[in-house]
Amino acid sequence: MKTISCLVASAVVLALSGSASAHHGDAGRYIEEIVEVTGIVVETQLINPHSIVVFDVMNDGTIVRWQAELGGAQAFIRMGWAAKVKPGTRITLEGRRLKSGAPYMNMTERARLVLTDTGEEMIRNDNYGQPPG
Repeated sequence: MKTISCLVASAVVLALSGSASAHHGDAGRYIEEIVEVTGIVVETQLINPHSIVVFDVMNDGTIVRWQAELGGAQAFIRMGWAAKVKPGTRITLEGRRLKSGAPYMNMTERARLVLTDTGEEMIRNDNYGQPPG
């Protein structure tokens, strides 16, 4: 009986540990101020749990490669991202940058992404334009 109880307890612990580590918080990882960056798309990775857009930004005569973390892939696939946000597309992003200063942005809250040449809004979070909170 003890062996069965131990096996059940072990199975429960293993099952819960996977879901507990499946997502992470970002408290303290990003600055609260919103920054705006314009660049050229290099690659779009429509993956879960967070899609990524990789883009190049001209900074004082040098190109800096950035990444922006987005939401899950399903919504972007339905919106036609593959056809609109493709390599060579000029984009303007407003979001929170890493505190370390690395060229990485969070686009999952208080963020917006626009196709620069057409003005089409591809991301606009419900809390875009709101103060931190």
